[in-house]
Amino acid sequence: MKELSKKMSLFTESVIRHMTRISDECNAINLSQGFPDFDPPKPLMDRLAQVAYEGPHQYSVTWGAPNFRQALAEVRSRQFGRQIDPDTNVVVTCGSTEAMMAAVMTIVNPGEKVIVFSPFYENYSADAILSGAEPIYVPLYPPEFNFNPDELEAAFKQNPKALILCNPSNPCGKVFTYSELKFIASLAEKYDTYVITDEVYEHIIYKPNVHTYFASLPGMFERTVTCGSLSKTYSITGWRLGHVVAPAAIIEGIQKVHDFLTVGAPSPLQEAAIVGLKFPQQYYDELQSIYTQKRTLFCDGLDRLGIAHTKPQGAYYVLLNIAEYGYESDTEFCEMLTRKAGVAAVPGSSFFREPVNYLIRLHFAKSDALLNEALTRLEKMPAVMKR
Repeated sequence: MKELSKKMSLFTESVIRHMTRISDECNAINLSQGFPDFDPPKPLMDRLAQVAYEGPHQYSVTWGAPNFRQALAEVRSRQFGRQIDPDTNVVVTCGSTEAMMAAVMTIVNPGEKVIVFSPFYENYSADAILSGAEPIYVPLYPPEFNFNPDELEAAFKQNPKALILCNPSNPCGKVFTYSELKFIASLAEKYDTYVITDEVYEHIIYKPNVHTYFASLPGMFERTVTCGSLSKTYSITGWRLGHVVAPAAIIEGIQKVHDFLTVGAPSPLQEAAIVGLKFPQQYYDELQSIYTQKRTLFCDGLDRLGIAHTKPQGAYYVLLNIAEYGYESDTEFCEMLTRKAGVAAVPGSSFFREPVNYLIRLHFAKSDALLNEALTRLEKMPAVMKR
């Protein structure tokens, strides 16, 4: 038999989903894959129940149902401070995962370069490889996960086609400041580079940090592809509703790529989700308050246990420092932690280009009761995980 595509040897299966499978096998508390264990807002569920009988149940317009795109356009128009056209500036995708892939495939030719900050969400590396692009990794330095301006400009000098920006960042929880974004924007303009943003955690921000949409910066809408999702904002990760907002010329290309990748996102779920896009600001304030409380609960609990960890500025992940345990492989550590302590985490090495194997990622998008139980189990970590 002839060999498979050489691309298959350049990346592995998702480490996050791998840890979820191990968690399920061990009946562990799954703090690896970032999905909540609580229900979506009741108005979405009520509307979904109606749609189940009313429809639609067949294909919607390939790049998104018109009324769903209209609702998305109204939201982005307010956020970006400019008029977003639902027909020429918006494509609805099967989650932000497809949105990012479609964006990279539309903008980048095989052999061209893409800047990726490290640590990064694991899909970005695979997106680049599957698109035939060459990643240029620029490190973010803990504990604040700031970048070195000279290192970033050195990356831009390599003539990249695009930069991928996750803000707030998964896995480190960094929220890029306005001044940092302005600096990135100046380099994007200077070196004529596109910016592809992943802003799925846009509403999960911890004060005093503030989220700035990159496309809202002066002159940046024309070169920005904004990828978003309803998954985290409305606790509907299984609905797979993502979207892309970009200038018309880019959207025209993304429409074609999207059409042949997935045809379209689920039409009944688009119809049901419109009610969420019309929520008042109070909903987002309460969401921020809920996650702020969960961050406090989990991080304070880790402090009481004497476990070194990061404190995120946004999103809902923390990185634990496991250097004291003496494992050469953080993957082995995570697998053993799942089996011995009953808590599933993700090895940090899956997020870093650099040889980092002393960090593991956990998330706190869980009920308070489950987070407290996870902390109780993590209390056993020194006893069961020491070499």
